Amino acid sequence: MKHYEVEILDAKTREKLCFLDKVEPQATIAEIKTLFTKTQGKSLKDEDVLQKLPVGTTATLFFRDLGAQISWVTVFLTEYAGPLFIYLLFYFRVPFIYGHKYDFTSSRHTVVHLACLCHSFHYVKRLLETLFVHRFSHGTMPLRNIFKNCTYYWGFAAWMAYYINHPLYTPPTYGSQQVKLALTIFVICQLGNFSIHMALRDLRPAGSKTRKIPYPTKNPFTWLFLLVSCPNYTYEVGSWIGFAIMTQCVPVALFSLVGFTQMTIWAKGKHRSYLREFRDYPPLRMPIIPFLL
Repeated sequence: MKHYEVEILDAKTREKLCFLDKVEPQATIAEIKTLFTKTQGKSLKDEDVLQKLPVGTTATLFFRDLGAQISWVTVFLTEYAGPLFIYLLFYFRVPFIYGHKYDFTSSRHTVVHLACLCHSFHYVKRLLETLFVHRFSHGTMPLRNIFKNCTYYWGFAAWMAYYINHPLYTPPTYGSQQVKLALTIFVICQLGNFSIHMALRDLRPAGSKTRKIPYPTKNPFTWLFLLVSCPNYTYEVGSWIGFAIMTQCVPVALFSLVGFTQMTIWAKGKHRSYLREFRDYPPLRMPIIPFLL
């Protein structure tokens, strides 16, 4: 059978990266990518020990330029501080938003003020967690991510704040009962989210990148670990569902849906990583929704 020879070049520099011989004629591009990856070796972690790597007395390492980088802390602080500030601009109805007639006026609906408190609490909590709770396994991320993330968080914050704080905003259909139910959901999920973040923090000693299987603690909010791999995402989605019910605002519902979609992708990735790394990983757990997803 005739085999093909495939030469792979860098798209920018045209530099030869590798040469694959005896490639099957029926090979797909995905299979060629896999062959290419194998020739390039595996990515190394900062904590990898040279003696434990599959190399002899002479090791060849390849450097990959990841482009401009920025710290995770900087990205998180920027993307979380923005929504906090932007929402308050609409809440206080600063000039040029709703017209001169409504400059610095206040809504007569209690739910509007409650929504502002919940939204502000959520992002203040995120900022404090970034500074004092989270321990990042990677120090940096691509610089372009800060523009993408800020567009998402800041844009949605402005969109939902515009309608919730609008002078013509109308309260939820079922009044105070709907607001109380939604507030209960929001508070429970915020406490749950914080509890999971603390449990994950305690799982990794300061300055370490050690990965362990997260298990429930004495804190009841962490018992969700029995059913899902990423209960922090479960609680996060629950918080925004509560906020959507409270405000009965379409932009909030859309933000919740988009957030749920993205967090499901992250949760599935982490779940697969746990399964690969730990043979004794609890089989009952799902990525984000118990028994379903």
